[in-house]
Amino acid sequence: MKSTPLSLIAGVVALAAVTGFAALNAPGDPAAPEAKAATRLPVERSSLLCPAPSSSDLASTTYTSFTPAGEGDGGAGEAELKPALALTTDEVAEPDPEKEKKAAAEADKPVVALKEPGRPVGAETSASDAPALVGTATGRLAPGWTAQQTTAVTAGEARGLLGATCTRPDTDFWFPGASTSKARRDYVHLTNPDDSAAVADIELFGPDGPLQSDVGEGITVPARSSVPMLISTLTSEAVQDVAVHVTTRSGRIGALVRVADDTVGSDWLAPSVDPAETLVLPGIPADATSVQLVAFAPGEDDADMKVQMMGKSAMFSPAGNDTLRIKSNMTASVDLRDITRGEPGSLRLTPVDARRTTPIVAALRVVRGTGSKREVAFIPATAPVGSRASVADNRAKGSTLSLTAPGRTAEVRVTASAGSQGGEQTVKTYTVKAGTTLAVVPPVPSGLKGSYALTVETESGGPVHAARTLALPEGGVDMFTVQTLADDGGTVEVPTARQDLSLLDD
Repeated sequence: MKSTPLSLIAGVVALAAVTGFAALNAPGDPAAPEAKAATRLPVERSSLLCPAPSSSDLASTTYTSFTPAGEGDGGAGEAELKPALALTTDEVAEPDPEKEKKAAAEADKPVVALKEPGRPVGAETSASDAPALVGTATGRLAPGWTAQQTTAVTAGEARGLLGATCTRPDTDFWFPGASTSKARRDYVHLTNPDDSAAVADIELFGPDGPLQSDVGEGITVPARSSVPMLISTLTSEAVQDVAVHVTTRSGRIGALVRVADDTVGSDWLAPSVDPAETLVLPGIPADATSVQLVAFAPGEDDADMKVQMMGKSAMFSPAGNDTLRIKSNMTASVDLRDITRGEPGSLRLTPVDARRTTPIVAALRVVRGTGSKREVAFIPATAPVGSRASVADNRAKGSTLSLTAPGRTAEVRVTASAGSQGGEQTVKTYTVKAGTTLAVVPPVPSGLKGSYALTVETESGGPVHAARTLALPEGGVDMFTVQTLADDGGTVEVPTARQDLSLLDD
Protein backbone atom coordinates (compact mmCIF):
# COMPACT_ATOMS: atom_id res chain seq x y z
CA MET A 1 0.00 0.00 0.00
CA LYS A 2 1.43 3.37 -1.00
CA SER A 3 1.61 6.24 1.47
CA THR A 4 -0.14 9.49 0.57
CA PRO A 5 1.54 12.88 1.04
CA LEU A 6 -0.95 13.65 3.81
CA SER A 7 -0.12 10.51 5.77
CA LEU A 8 3.60 11.22 5.42
CA ILE A 9 3.16 14.72 6.83
CA ALA A 10 1.03 13.36 9.66
CA GLY A 11 3.75 10.83 10.50
CA VAL A 12 6.44 13.54 10.64
CA VAL A 13 4.27 15.71 12.89
CA ALA A 14 3.69 12.76 15.23
CA LEU A 15 7.44 12.11 15.38
CA ALA A 16 8.07 15.77 16.17
CA ALA A 17 5.56 15.69 18.99
CA VAL A 18 7.23 12.63 20.55
CA THR A 19 10.86 13.60 20.19
CA GLY A 20 10.55 17.31 20.73
CA PHE A 21 13.41 18.17 18.36
CA ALA A 22 12.41 17.23 14.81
CA ALA A 23 12.39 19.95 12.13
CA LEU A 24 11.15 20.03 8.55
CA ASN A 25 14.19 20.91 6.46
CA ALA A 26 15.15 19.52 3.11
CA PRO A 27 18.43 17.54 2.92
CA GLY A 28 21.32 19.90 2.40
CA ASP A 29 19.30 22.94 3.52
CA PRO A 30 21.82 25.32 5.16
CA ALA A 31 19.15 26.18 7.70
CA ALA A 32 19.02 22.59 8.96
CA PRO A 33 20.32 22.32 12.54
CA GLU A 34 23.50 20.34 13.05
CA ALA A 35 23.17 17.05 14.95
CA LYS A 36 24.79 17.35 18.35
CA ALA A 37 26.54 14.54 20.18
CA ALA A 38 24.93 13.14 23.30
CA THR A 39 26.19 14.53 26.59
CA ARG A 40 26.90 12.69 29.83
CA LEU A 41 25.10 13.92 32.92
CA PRO A 42 25.27 12.77 36.56
CA VAL A 43 22.60 10.29 37.61
CA GLU A 44 19.95 11.66 39.96
CA ARG A 45 19.05 8.46 41.79
CA SER A 46 20.91 5.29 42.86
CA SER A 47 19.87 2.13 44.71
CA LEU A 48 21.97 -0.28 46.77
CA LEU A 49 21.20 -3.50 48.64
CA CYS A 50 23.24 -5.02 51.48
CA PRO A 51 22.56 -8.63 52.64
CA ALA A 52 21.96 -9.66 56.25
CA PRO A 53 25.54 -9.84 57.57
CA SER A 54 25.65 -12.86 59.87
CA SER A 55 23.65 -14.96 62.31
CA SER A 56 26.65 -15.52 64.60
CA ASP A 57 26.68 -14.14 68.14
CA LEU A 58 30.41 -13.49 67.63
CA ALA A 59 29.95 -11.26 64.58
CA SER A 60 30.80 -7.56 64.45
CA THR A 61 29.72 -5.63 61.35
CA THR A 62 30.76 -2.23 60.03
CA TYR A 63 28.74 -0.42 57.35
CA THR A 64 30.40 2.35 55.33
CA SER A 65 28.61 4.64 52.87
CA PHE A 66 30.41 6.94 50.44
CA THR A 67 29.85 9.16 47.40
CA PRO A 68 32.91 10.62 45.63
CA ALA A 69 33.10 14.37 45.27
CA GLY A 70 33.11 16.08 41.91
CA GLU A 71 29.77 15.31 40.30
CA GLY A 72 26.14 16.13 40.92
CA ASP A 73 24.36 19.44 40.60
CA GLY A 74 25.59 20.81 43.90
CA GLY A 75 22.05 20.87 45.25
CA ALA A 76 20.29 18.83 47.88
CA GLY A 77 20.38 15.08 48.18
CA GLU A 78 20.34 12.18 50.61
CA ALA A 79 21.71 8.65 50.80
CA GLU A 80 20.23 6.30 53.38
CA LEU A 81 20.43 2.58 54.08
CA LYS A 82 17.35 1.30 55.91
CA PRO A 83 16.42 -2.13 57.31
CA ALA A 84 14.66 -4.65 55.09
CA LEU A 85 12.23 -7.22 56.45
CA ALA A 86 14.18 -10.42 57.19
CA LEU A 87 12.19 -13.54 56.29
CA THR A 88 12.84 -17.27 56.32
CA THR A 89 11.46 -19.42 53.51
CA ASP A 90 8.75 -20.68 55.90
CA GLU A 91 7.71 -17.11 56.70
CA VAL A 92 7.48 -16.33 53.01
CA ALA A 93 5.05 -19.22 52.60
CA GLU A 94 3.06 -18.24 55.72
CA PRO A 95 3.39 -14.48 56.35
CA ASP A 96 3.31 -13.16 59.93
CA PRO A 97 1.34 -9.87 59.90
CA GLU A 98 2.61 -8.82 63.34
CA LYS A 99 6.24 -9.29 62.38
CA GLU A 100 5.74 -7.43 59.13
CA LYS A 101 4.01 -4.56 60.96
CA LYS A 102 6.87 -4.26 63.46
CA ALA A 103 9.51 -4.40 60.72
CA ALA A 104 7.68 -1.77 58.70
CA ALA A 105 7.78 0.59 61.70
CA GLU A 106 11.55 0.12 62.01
CA ALA A 107 12.20 0.41 58.28
CA ASP A 108 11.94 4.21 58.31
CA LYS A 109 14.93 4.54 60.64
CA PRO A 110 18.16 4.68 58.59
CA VAL A 111 21.07 2.56 59.77
CA VAL A 112 23.51 4.72 57.81
CA ALA A 113 22.78 8.24 56.50
CA LEU A 114 25.26 10.05 54.25
CA LYS A 115 25.00 13.85 54.22
CA GLU A 116 27.84 15.04 51.98
CA PRO A 117 30.04 13.69 49.15
CA GLY A 118 33.76 13.16 49.57
CA ARG A 119 33.67 11.88 53.16
CA PRO A 120 32.40 8.42 54.19
CA VAL A 121 30.12 7.73 57.14
CA GLY A 122 29.87 4.49 59.07
CA ALA A 123 27.83 2.52 61.56
CA GLU A 124 28.43 -0.66 63.54
CA THR A 125 26.37 -3.53 64.90
CA SER A 126 27.02 -6.74 66.83
CA ALA A 127 23.47 -8.02 66.60
CA SER A 128 23.15 -11.60 65.38
CA ASP A 129 19.81 -10.72 63.79
CA ALA A 130 21.01 -7.60 61.95
CA PRO A 131 18.80 -7.25 58.86
CA ALA A 132 19.58 -6.71 55.22
CA LEU A 133 19.58 -3.05 54.16
CA VAL A 134 17.78 -1.30 51.32
CA GLY A 135 19.25 2.02 50.24
CA THR A 136 18.50 4.97 47.98
CA ALA A 137 20.63 8.00 47.12
CA THR A 138 19.31 11.11 45.39
CA GLY A 139 20.58 14.43 44.09
CA ARG A 140 24.25 15.20 44.53
CA LEU A 141 24.81 11.99 46.55
CA ALA A 142 23.58 9.64 43.81
CA PRO A 143 26.50 9.69 41.28
CA GLY A 144 28.98 6.96 42.24
CA TRP A 145 27.32 6.09 45.56
CA THR A 146 28.80 2.93 47.09
CA ALA A 147 28.52 1.07 50.38
CA GLN A 148 30.64 -1.62 52.01
CA GLN A 149 29.60 -4.18 54.61
CA THR A 150 32.49 -5.73 56.55
CA THR A 151 31.85 -8.46 59.13
CA ALA A 152 34.43 -10.06 61.42
CA VAL A 153 33.52 -13.43 62.96
CA THR A 154 36.31 -14.36 65.34
CA ALA A 155 35.41 -17.98 66.10
CA GLY A 156 33.05 -20.79 65.23
CA GLU A 157 32.14 -22.50 61.96
CA ALA A 158 31.63 -19.20 60.14
CA ARG A 159 34.94 -17.71 61.34
CA GLY A 160 36.40 -15.20 58.93
CA LEU A 161 36.38 -11.70 57.53
CA LEU A 162 33.36 -11.27 55.27
CA GLY A 163 33.36 -8.26 52.97
CA ALA A 164 30.62 -7.29 50.53
CA THR A 165 30.14 -4.31 48.29
CA CYS A 166 26.42 -3.63 48.45
CA THR A 167 24.89 -4.40 45.06
CA ARG A 168 22.60 -2.60 42.65
CA PRO A 169 19.25 -4.31 41.99
CA ASP A 170 19.11 -6.36 38.80
CA THR A 171 17.34 -9.31 37.18
CA ASP A 172 20.19 -11.71 36.32
CA PHE A 173 23.18 -12.94 38.40
CA TRP A 174 25.87 -15.62 37.96
CA PHE A 175 27.83 -17.12 40.88
CA PRO A 176 30.47 -19.67 39.80
CA GLY A 177 32.24 -21.01 42.89
CA ALA A 178 29.39 -22.00 45.21
CA SER A 179 28.95 -25.54 46.56
CA THR A 180 26.42 -28.04 47.87
CA SER A 181 29.03 -30.28 49.52
CA LYS A 182 28.70 -31.39 53.15
CA ALA A 183 31.65 -29.21 54.21
CA ARG A 184 29.94 -26.06 52.92
CA ARG A 185 26.94 -24.02 54.03
CA ASP A 186 26.34 -21.58 51.20
CA TYR A 187 23.34 -19.26 51.29
CA VAL A 188 22.13 -17.12 48.40
CA HIS A 189 20.59 -13.93 49.78
CA LEU A 190 17.79 -12.37 47.73
CA THR A 191 16.81 -8.78 48.62
CA ASN A 192 13.91 -6.89 47.06
CA PRO A 193 14.12 -3.05 47.18
CA ASP A 194 10.71 -2.31 45.70
CA ASP A 195 7.18 -1.92 47.01
CA SER A 196 5.85 -4.99 45.20
CA ALA A 197 6.91 -8.63 45.43
CA ALA A 198 9.55 -10.09 43.14
CA VAL A 199 9.61 -13.69 41.91
CA ALA A 200 13.00 -15.37 41.39
CA ASP A 201 14.36 -18.65 40.01
CA ILE A 202 17.60 -20.32 41.09
CA GLU A 203 19.36 -22.79 38.78
CA LEU A 204 22.34 -24.93 39.79
CA PHE A 205 24.97 -26.38 37.45
CA GLY A 206 27.64 -28.91 38.40
CA PRO A 207 30.49 -30.60 36.50
CA ASP A 208 28.01 -32.90 34.76
CA GLY A 209 25.41 -30.27 33.91
CA PRO A 210 22.22 -28.96 35.55
CA LEU A 211 21.41 -30.25 39.05
CA GLN A 212 17.89 -31.49 39.61
CA SER A 213 15.93 -28.96 41.67
CA ASP A 214 12.20 -28.41 42.07
CA VAL A 215 12.27 -25.90 44.93
CA GLY A 216 14.44 -23.32 43.19
CA GLU A 217 11.61 -22.12 40.97
CA GLY A 218 9.13 -19.34 41.65
CA ILE A 219 10.66 -18.05 44.88
CA THR A 220 8.66 -15.08 46.16
CA VAL A 221 10.65 -12.22 47.68
CA PRO A 222 8.14 -9.88 49.35
CA ALA A 223 8.35 -6.12 49.02
CA ARG A 224 11.36 -4.51 50.74
CA SER A 225 12.43 -7.80 52.28
CA SER A 226 15.32 -10.28 52.15
CA VAL A 227 15.17 -14.07 51.91
CA PRO A 228 18.22 -16.36 52.45
CA MET A 229 18.17 -19.72 50.67
CA LEU A 230 20.50 -22.56 51.75
CA ILE A 231 21.78 -23.75 48.40
CA SER A 232 22.24 -27.38 49.48
CA THR A 233 18.49 -27.63 50.19
CA LEU A 234 17.68 -26.82 46.57
CA THR A 235 19.00 -30.18 45.34
CA SER A 236 19.73 -33.66 46.65
CA GLU A 237 23.11 -33.75 44.90
CA ALA A 238 26.25 -32.94 46.90
CA VAL A 239 28.67 -31.23 44.50
CA GLN A 240 31.94 -29.48 45.29
CA ASP A 241 31.85 -26.79 42.60
CA VAL A 242 28.55 -25.30 41.49
CA ALA A 243 27.55 -22.37 39.30
CA VAL A 244 24.44 -20.63 40.62
CA HIS A 245 22.20 -18.68 38.24
CA VAL A 246 19.63 -16.31 39.76
CA THR A 247 17.02 -14.65 37.56
CA THR A 248 13.71 -12.92 38.17
CA ARG A 249 10.38 -13.60 36.52
CA SER A 250 9.04 -10.33 37.85
CA GLY A 251 10.59 -7.44 39.73
CA ARG A 252 14.26 -6.92 40.52
CA ILE A 253 16.48 -8.01 43.38
CA GLY A 254 19.98 -7.88 44.80
CA ALA A 255 21.77 -11.23 45.13
CA LEU A 256 24.93 -12.36 46.94
CA VAL A 257 26.18 -15.75 48.14
CA ARG A 258 27.52 -16.17 51.68
CA VAL A 259 30.00 -19.03 51.79
CA ALA A 260 30.92 -20.89 54.98
CA ASP A 261 33.54 -23.65 54.76
CA ASP A 262 34.40 -25.92 57.69
CA THR A 263 38.09 -25.90 56.75
CA VAL A 264 38.93 -22.40 55.52
CA GLY A 265 36.42 -19.93 57.00
CA SER A 266 33.85 -17.80 55.24
CA ASP A 267 33.28 -14.80 52.95
CA TRP A 268 30.84 -13.36 50.44
CA LEU A 269 30.87 -14.48 46.81
CA ALA A 270 29.85 -11.55 44.59
CA PRO A 271 28.37 -12.13 41.12
CA SER A 272 30.62 -12.49 38.11
CA VAL A 273 30.43 -9.91 35.37
CA ASP A 274 27.88 -10.84 32.68
CA PRO A 275 28.98 -13.69 30.36
CA ALA A 276 31.79 -12.50 28.10
CA GLU A 277 34.38 -13.93 25.71
CA THR A 278 37.31 -12.44 27.65
CA LEU A 279 37.42 -12.15 31.44
CA VAL A 280 39.79 -10.56 33.94
CA LEU A 281 39.95 -11.57 37.63
CA PRO A 282 42.17 -9.05 39.45
CA GLY A 283 43.81 -8.99 42.86
CA ILE A 284 45.30 -12.40 43.72
CA PRO A 285 47.42 -11.87 46.86
CA ALA A 286 51.13 -12.64 46.60
CA ASP A 287 50.98 -15.03 49.58
CA ALA A 288 48.01 -17.08 48.37
CA THR A 289 48.52 -20.75 49.27
CA SER A 290 45.69 -22.00 47.06
CA VAL A 291 44.00 -20.54 43.99
CA GLN A 292 41.10 -22.39 42.37
CA LEU A 293 39.42 -21.23 39.18
CA VAL A 294 35.74 -22.06 38.68
CA ALA A 295 34.15 -21.26 35.29
CA PHE A 296 30.91 -21.93 33.47
CA ALA A 297 29.75 -21.67 29.85
CA PRO A 298 26.02 -20.84 29.79
CA GLY A 299 25.55 -21.04 26.03
CA GLU A 300 25.07 -23.96 23.65
CA ASP A 301 28.77 -24.18 22.72
CA ASP A 302 31.82 -25.41 24.59
CA ALA A 303 34.51 -22.88 25.46
CA ASP A 304 38.26 -23.40 25.06
CA MET A 305 40.00 -20.74 27.10
CA LYS A 306 43.61 -19.66 27.36
CA VAL A 307 44.63 -19.12 31.01
CA GLN A 308 47.21 -16.39 31.67
CA MET A 309 48.60 -14.82 34.81
CA MET A 310 49.44 -11.12 34.75
CA GLY A 311 52.20 -10.84 37.31
CA LYS A 312 54.39 -8.07 38.62
CA SER A 313 56.46 -7.70 35.47
CA ALA A 314 55.06 -9.98 32.76
CA MET A 315 52.21 -12.16 31.57
CA PHE A 316 52.69 -15.95 31.59
CA SER A 317 50.72 -19.18 31.38
CA PRO A 318 50.68 -21.50 34.42
CA ALA A 319 52.57 -24.72 33.78
CA GLY A 320 50.20 -27.58 33.02
CA ASN A 321 47.14 -25.31 33.13
CA ASP A 322 47.65 -23.02 30.17
CA THR A 323 44.23 -23.88 28.73
CA LEU A 324 40.82 -24.83 30.14
CA ARG A 325 37.98 -26.66 28.40
CA ILE A 326 34.52 -25.64 29.64
CA LYS A 327 31.72 -27.78 28.28
CA SER A 328 28.35 -26.21 27.57
CA ASN A 329 26.18 -25.92 30.69
CA MET A 330 28.81 -27.65 32.82
CA THR A 331 30.95 -26.18 35.58
CA ALA A 332 34.71 -26.56 35.17
CA SER A 333 37.30 -26.04 37.89
CA VAL A 334 41.07 -26.21 38.09
CA ASP A 335 43.52 -25.93 40.97
CA LEU A 336 46.16 -23.38 39.99
CA ARG A 337 48.20 -24.04 43.15
CA ASP A 338 51.41 -21.95 43.14
CA ILE A 339 50.39 -19.67 40.29
CA THR A 340 51.49 -16.47 42.06
CA ARG A 341 55.15 -17.50 42.45
CA GLY A 342 55.27 -15.21 45.46
CA GLU A 343 54.06 -12.19 43.49
CA PRO A 344 50.67 -10.50 43.31
CA GLY A 345 48.77 -11.11 40.11
CA SER A 346 45.55 -11.19 38.13
CA LEU A 347 44.07 -13.88 35.91
CA ARG A 348 43.06 -13.37 32.29
CA LEU A 349 40.87 -15.78 30.31
CA THR A 350 40.75 -15.44 26.51
CA PRO A 351 39.58 -17.75 23.68
CA VAL A 352 42.18 -20.21 22.44
CA ASP A 353 40.89 -19.60 18.91
CA ALA A 354 39.78 -16.01 18.27
CA ARG A 355 37.51 -17.31 15.49
CA ARG A 356 35.54 -19.48 17.92
CA THR A 357 34.43 -17.53 20.95
CA THR A 358 31.97 -18.47 23.68
CA PRO A 359 30.86 -16.20 26.54
CA ILE A 360 31.63 -17.54 30.02
CA VAL A 361 31.48 -16.52 33.68
CA ALA A 362 34.19 -17.22 36.27
CA ALA A 363 35.43 -16.68 39.81
CA LEU A 364 38.49 -17.52 41.92
CA ARG A 365 38.53 -19.17 45.34
CA VAL A 366 41.66 -17.87 47.07
CA VAL A 367 43.10 -19.20 50.32
CA ARG A 368 45.83 -17.70 52.50
CA GLY A 369 47.55 -19.41 55.41
CA THR A 370 48.03 -23.08 56.23
CA GLY A 371 46.43 -25.72 58.46
CA SER A 372 43.89 -24.37 60.93
CA LYS A 373 45.04 -20.81 60.18
CA ARG A 374 43.65 -20.78 56.65
CA GLU A 375 41.23 -18.13 55.45
CA VAL A 376 39.23 -17.89 52.19
CA ALA A 377 38.09 -15.09 49.86
CA PHE A 378 36.55 -14.95 46.40
CA ILE A 379 37.42 -12.90 43.31
CA PRO A 380 34.76 -12.82 40.58
CA ALA A 381 35.49 -11.73 37.03
CA THR A 382 34.89 -7.98 36.85
CA ALA A 383 34.45 -5.16 34.37
CA PRO A 384 37.07 -2.37 34.05
CA VAL A 385 37.02 0.63 36.39
CA GLY A 386 36.16 2.75 33.35
CA SER A 387 35.87 6.44 34.12
CA ARG A 388 35.66 5.96 37.87
CA ALA A 389 35.17 3.32 40.56
CA SER A 390 35.23 3.47 44.36
CA VAL A 391 35.53 1.10 47.30
CA ALA A 392 34.71 2.06 50.89
CA ASP A 393 35.94 0.93 54.33
CA ASN A 394 39.72 1.17 54.02
CA ARG A 395 41.72 1.30 57.22
CA ALA A 396 45.02 2.95 58.14
CA LYS A 397 46.63 -0.49 57.82
CA GLY A 398 45.60 -3.63 55.98
CA SER A 399 44.47 -2.32 52.56
CA THR A 400 46.15 -3.35 49.28
CA LEU A 401 45.05 -1.99 45.90
CA SER A 402 45.66 -4.17 42.83
CA LEU A 403 45.62 -2.61 39.36
CA THR A 404 46.03 -4.56 36.14
CA ALA A 405 46.15 -3.47 32.50
CA PRO A 406 45.48 -6.50 30.28
CA GLY A 407 45.91 -4.60 27.01
CA ARG A 408 47.78 -1.31 26.84
CA THR A 409 49.76 0.55 29.49
CA ALA A 410 47.51 2.86 31.48
CA GLU A 411 47.73 5.70 33.94
CA VAL A 412 45.29 5.90 36.83
CA ARG A 413 44.52 8.50 39.45
CA VAL A 414 43.81 7.19 42.95
CA THR A 415 42.10 9.42 45.49
CA ALA A 416 42.05 8.55 49.18
CA SER A 417 39.01 10.38 50.54
CA ALA A 418 38.77 12.35 53.73
CA GLY A 419 38.44 10.11 56.79
CA SER A 420 35.06 9.29 58.30
CA GLN A 421 36.10 10.95 61.57
CA GLY A 422 38.80 13.33 60.35
CA GLY A 423 41.62 13.84 57.89
CA GLU A 424 42.01 15.31 54.41
CA GLN A 425 42.02 13.57 51.03
CA THR A 426 45.23 12.55 49.28
CA VAL A 427 45.76 11.91 45.56
CA LYS A 428 48.39 9.77 43.82
CA THR A 429 48.92 8.72 40.19
CA TYR A 430 50.13 5.26 39.12
CA THR A 431 51.33 3.84 35.80
CA VAL A 432 50.28 0.24 35.13
CA LYS A 433 52.32 -1.46 32.43
CA ALA A 434 50.59 -3.57 29.80
CA GLY A 435 50.07 -7.21 30.79
CA THR A 436 51.08 -6.69 34.42
CA THR A 437 49.57 -6.26 37.88
CA LEU A 438 50.60 -3.43 40.17
CA ALA A 439 49.82 -4.08 43.84
CA VAL A 440 50.34 -1.07 46.11
CA VAL A 441 49.63 0.10 49.60
CA PRO A 442 47.18 2.86 48.67
CA PRO A 443 47.61 6.46 49.81
CA VAL A 444 46.21 7.27 53.24
CA PRO A 445 44.48 10.59 54.00
CA SER A 446 46.61 13.00 55.98
CA GLY A 447 45.54 13.08 59.62
CA LEU A 448 43.25 10.07 59.10
CA LYS A 449 40.71 9.24 61.77
CA GLY A 450 38.27 6.41 61.13
CA SER A 451 38.03 4.74 57.74
CA TYR A 452 38.28 6.15 54.22
CA ALA A 453 37.31 5.37 50.64
CA LEU A 454 39.45 4.84 47.54
CA THR A 455 38.42 6.18 44.14
CA VAL A 456 40.21 4.97 40.99
CA GLU A 457 39.95 6.94 37.72
CA THR A 458 41.45 5.97 34.37
CA GLU A 459 43.47 8.92 33.11
CA SER A 460 44.91 7.48 29.88
CA GLY A 461 45.80 4.27 28.10
CA GLY A 462 43.90 1.00 27.96
CA PRO A 463 41.29 -0.50 30.30
CA VAL A 464 42.24 -1.09 33.92
CA HIS A 465 40.76 -3.72 36.25
CA ALA A 466 41.08 -3.30 40.01
CA ALA A 467 40.52 -5.01 43.35
CA ARG A 468 41.03 -4.05 46.99
CA THR A 469 42.22 -6.55 49.59
CA LEU A 470 41.39 -5.74 53.22
CA ALA A 471 43.38 -7.78 55.76
CA LEU A 472 42.48 -7.73 59.46
CA PRO A 473 44.48 -10.43 61.31
CA GLU A 474 42.74 -11.99 64.29
CA GLY A 475 43.94 -14.69 66.68
CA GLY A 476 46.87 -15.68 64.50
CA VAL A 477 44.69 -15.97 61.38
CA ASP A 478 45.39 -13.65 58.46
CA MET A 479 41.72 -12.94 57.86
CA PHE A 480 41.09 -11.09 54.62
CA THR A 481 38.49 -10.22 52.00
CA VAL A 482 38.73 -8.99 48.39
CA GLN A 483 36.38 -6.56 46.64
CA THR A 484 36.59 -5.82 42.93
CA LEU A 485 35.99 -2.32 41.53
CA ALA A 486 33.96 -1.62 38.40
CA ASP A 487 32.73 1.59 36.77
CA ASP A 488 30.27 3.22 39.18
CA GLY A 489 27.82 4.30 36.49
CA GLY A 490 27.76 7.78 37.98
CA THR A 491 26.87 9.39 34.67
CA VAL A 492 24.43 8.51 31.91
CA GLU A 493 24.41 9.46 28.24
CA VAL A 494 21.63 11.92 27.45
CA PRO A 495 20.90 12.84 23.82
CA THR A 496 20.99 16.54 23.04
CA ALA A 497 17.49 17.76 22.17
CA ARG A 498 15.75 21.01 21.36
CA GLN A 499 12.08 21.79 21.41
CA ASP A 500 10.47 22.85 18.08
CA LEU A 501 6.73 23.44 18.18
CA SER A 502 6.56 25.26 14.83
CA LEU A 503 5.34 22.04 13.19
CA LEU A 504 2.13 22.25 15.21
CA ASP A 505 1.19 25.69 13.83
CA ASP A 506 -1.83 25.89 11.49
